[in-house]
Parts: sequence; structure tokens; C-alpha cells
Amino acid sequence: MERKTPTKENSIQKRGSMHHKNIKLIVRRQLKKQYPNWNRLSRKTKKEIVRKVLAEAVSDYDFSGDVVTRREELLGIEQQLPSKGIINLKEMAKFIDKINNNRIIKFSSYKRSSKYITDKELYFIDNLIDDGIINRLLSYEGYSPAMRDIFPSNLFRAELLKAIKYPEISYRKFCTEEYFGLDRKQNRVFTALSLNKKEMIDHYQLSKFRSSLTFVQQINLLVYIIHHFNQSGLLGDNILHGVDSTELANDCKLPLVTLNIKGKKIRIYNDIDCDCGKRRNKREKSVYVIGYRLHTLTAIDAQTGHSFPLVSLLAPANHHDSHFLPFLVNLSQAMGIDVQLITADEAYHDKDGSLFEDTGVIVTTPPSSKVSLPEHIDCDTGAVYCHDKCSVPMVHVGIESQEHEYKCNAASGECKFSSTCSQYRIIPVDGGLFQRIPYHTKQIQQAHDIRKNCERPFNLLKNQTGLETVRVRSQYATMARCTLSSIAVLLIEMAGTRKKHLANKPQPLSLFEFEKAA
Repeated sequence: MERKTPTKENSIQKRGSMHHKNIKLIVRRQLKKQYPNWNRLSRKTKKEIVRKVLAEAVSDYDFSGDVVTRREELLGIEQQLPSKGIINLKEMAKFIDKINNNRIIKFSSYKRSSKYITDKELYFIDNLIDDGIINRLLSYEGYSPAMRDIFPSNLFRAELLKAIKYPEISYRKFCTEEYFGLDRKQNRVFTALSLNKKEMIDHYQLSKFRSSLTFVQQINLLVYIIHHFNQSGLLGDNILHGVDSTELANDCKLPLVTLNIKGKKIRIYNDIDCDCGKRRNKREKSVYVIGYRLHTLTAIDAQTGHSFPLVSLLAPANHHDSHFLPFLVNLSQAMGIDVQLITADEAYHDKDGSLFEDTGVIVTTPPSSKVSLPEHIDCDTGAVYCHDKCSVPMVHVGIESQEHEYKCNAASGECKFSSTCSQYRIIPVDGGLFQRIPYHTKQIQQAHDIRKNCERPFNLLKNQTGLETVRVRSQYATMARCTLSSIAVLLIEMAGTRKKHLANKPQPLSLFEFEKAA
């Protein structure tokens, strides 16, 4: 196999890119620290501030040294890492049982919901969600439920109602009497508001709720819903996982300041965290997108082909997808999700085997056209031969230290070269036909076909819950919105009122075959 060694020019370009990202990070930190009221400033004032801060950062920066900043900070996801307080799925099951068993009186909203909630989807969700558990998950130090008119569970339910039933309207229009007036009894009962008082949830309260949700709280809400999702029976016995990404554009069309340094541009936008990146080919849209990319781990039922969003990371749009796979896997494992095999496109890969070594997770991607085929390999069948005169395909023995081992499969006396042939062969793991699971292994190509279903969760997130139009202007609030949208999608799927039954179902895959092959 032909291995390409990094040239001096490529190393310089990569190093320069790291320096540019580091400068952007320095500017971002300084603006957030010195101007906590950034969103209230005028555009003209912001431009003057950014020019000054960026000029100072560049003048004081040492381009000759190595970048020692942590990778997650350069990628803009330092606040989305596994941390203390995350409750995994097993712990969540115990937590729910403990709360239910400790209740002396079993509270129920059955009478109100059965009378006023006529929508079957909302009725199912209303009965599934336990407000007491939600309030416990969203509590904070110093939190006291006494003398409260609006609880975290009310705001959480309002966010769900908005995402599930009114995704196309703005938050300001949603928080009006048109949707929460005393005559809208179904909406008020679902959000647990009084039917006799005029109290409503206003736009400011919902905005503050999203921005105040810590990442740990978001993940714990997600784990709570995934716990119910796993019990719903929507996933069969054979589960694959997929990883893909989609762009989330915001309304920052023009940068405040653009600075060209050594052939690369540093752009600072009104939303300090966002950036400009290349968009995947889409009709009637620019090749560039300003905003973020949402990297999502999905669960795929190998028998039905249906896929569902589980957990996501939100990063500026200018970073390559391959950087985020390890962080996404680590977060999913911290949540207690049993990830064994991930099918993804070429952007996500584990060519050096580090992901498998660290997490035990296998990644399979379509063979890269840039990887040269080793000698004496049948490109159509993937059959491996010992040398050019060999006619008997070798058998795969196993993999160790990023190397596939093959041995001769000829019967005794069948091979006339047995006395001079080594009868074994080592092929390094690559990004082509010889990944950790070789491409021509039984059913691996079917896993790649199923990968196309990873687009489905993004269609659900954008079309069902209104994530196509991002109306918030910060990475933190956008991440909260994405988490709430994922929760809404899973609840909609569990309710099952929008299901379409497919006549043709793909044949099931066996994860046992993959584990055996690996």
C-alpha cells in the first residue's frame, strides 16, 4: 500500500490553520469576558471593539511557537464535554424508581388532561413526562419550589409544545394570548398552567430558560427521554449507530471584521461563536454557510432502517467533521449508550485506530478513493492473494496493532507454491477496503446502505420541530434549542401518531457478524 508522508508545505499549512483558530479563540474569550452585554451593543460599536481586540491579539501573538491550546477549545466545544453530574441510563432508571417509590401520594393530572387535552400526541406526552422528575433534573443550588408560580417543568413543557405543535412561528408570537389565553385550555393544561388565572409564560422567561440550561442539565433531560425511548420498543434487537452532520445557518450575513493573515481570513461575526464554512452541495444555496454544524449520533434499527437522533455536538461551521467523532462517542458513552459499531461517511474515520483503542467503538466508512489498493487484491470481491501467481484466496485470521493477518486457505497438496510461499500476509489497516472491518465482509456493505438513513433525523429536526430556522443568536442557546428539538423528535416517534408504515423492509443485520469479523 502506498503511504503518503506529510510534506513540509502541508505541515506549515496545518500549523498556520491552528494559529488562526487560536487567534479566533483568544478574541472570542476576550470579547465574552470584557463585554458580557455584547448583544445589547450597536453594530457600529461592536465593529470598533472587534477591530481593536483583533489587532491587539495579532500584534502580541507568537506565530513561531506551537499551539498548546486544547483541541476542544480550538473546535469551540469546550462546554459540551462529559462532566460531573451527568446521569447515565442505568443511573436514570434507578433515579426514576427511587422517586416513584418515595412518593407517599401518587399525584396525577389525569382528570385535567383527559378532559382538556384532545390531541392524542400531546395526551401521550403529557402522561409520559413526570413534572417532579423534570424539576429535580433542572434544579440548581439554592433552588426552592416554595412560592413559585412558574416551575422549570412548566417552561420545559412550553418548549416542547412550541417545538411539536408550533415550530413555524416565532417565540414572541407563541407567548401571546393567541396560544396561551384562557380559551386555549389544551395548551394551558399541557404546560400545567392554571385555567382560572391569566398568568402566561412570556418570551423573556423562555429565552432565559434556554440560556440558563447547563450542558449537564440538557444531557440529563435527554437521558430521561432516551430511557423512555428504549422502553418503547421502537428499536429492535439489532441496533447500529450512525454519525452525520448538518448545517444550521444563522442571520449573521456579514462579518463585523475580516482580517487576512498569511493567506487565511479570520472573521468575527455578530454571533461571536459562529463562523463561515463550506456547505454540502445543495440546490439554490450558496456553497458557504455562516453559522454552525450539528454533529449527531443516531440509533438505527437494522431491521426497519429507521433512525433516531440521540445526542449532538454543536460547533462552528468552519471545522472538518472528522474532528468531532471521538468527542461524540465519549459523550454518548458517558450517557450510558451502548455504542459498538458506527456507520458514517468518509468525513468521519478512524484511520489510525485511536478511537477503537480509546473507546472500543468500530467505525466503518465507504472506502476512500484516495487510498491505493494493496498488491494482489481483487478489487471487486476483496479477495486477498499471497502473490501474483496465487489462485486460492487467503482467509482472514484477525487484526492486531492496526494490521490484518491473512493465512493460506489452500488444502493440502492444492498449492504448488506451498514449499516456497510464506503462506501468510499482513495488510495494514487503511481508509480504503481494509478498515478495521474489511469492506467486503458479509453485510458490511448493507451497513453502508443503511447509513443513508442518517439523513432522516435531520429532516425530522428541521421540519418537525422548526430547527431549519434558528432564531437564537448564541452557540449556547442554539445548543439548548437543538437538545430540546431532539427530545421533541423522540417524543413524537414514541407517540406514534405520525407513523407511516412501509411495505418493504430491509433484511436485518446481525451485530454478531460484525463483532466476529472484528
